[in-house]
Amino acid sequence: MTRGLLLDEMNKLRRELTIMAARVDDDLGKALVILNTGDEELAAEVKESGKIVDALQLKIEDMTLVLIATQRPVAGDLRELLTVFKITSGLERIGDYGIHLVKAAKKLSNRPAFRSIERIAQMAETGREMLKAAFSAYLARDAEAARAAAALDDKIDGEHKALTEEMLKMMKKEPSLVKAAARLLKLSGYMERMGDHITNICEGIIFMTEGRHEELNH
Repeated sequence: MTRGLLLDEMNKLRRELTIMAARVDDDLGKALVILNTGDEELAAEVKESGKIVDALQLKIEDMTLVLIATQRPVAGDLRELLTVFKITSGLERIGDYGIHLVKAAKKLSNRPAFRSIERIAQMAETGREMLKAAFSAYLARDAEAARAAAALDDKIDGEHKALTEEMLKMMKKEPSLVKAAARLLKLSGYMERMGDHITNICEGIIFMTEGRHEELNH
């Protein structure tokens, strides 16, 4: 394969990754709508979309393996191909957290309105902002933009900490709401881990562009 042909295949890979990232972002947006409305038709769409995300992960990783196995990419190309695995894995997990959000929205729909729901929504919104910024950094091969995207995780961590404190206080004050509070704590934990996965993607982008490993937000 000539250099030009390899670049064409790399561009195909990036297009597939862009489709996967856009779908995960769209699903997160729908999950936020469901959190506020309980729209069951939209919930079914998100769950079905999760299967497409899984299929895209396998397709992209297969494409990447073929390029590594047959073209012996070196230096920057190889680092990008290795980073693709980190990105697809992260996107798949983020998609799963969107589905968790959808499932929780249905279970919480008949509960009293907690301010903590707003915190969950804010964490998911920040996650979407992080994801868009991280993926833009990947396409632009911009390590500084990746660092800036990862820094947004502090906002998610702050909301998670505040929600945890609220829920613990509420559990003591209103024992009848313990089950709902525990569900919110679990959901908050998923959102917190979503931020961690996007941070890992950002670390991969830095490795791809600068050729070194850097831990962010630790």
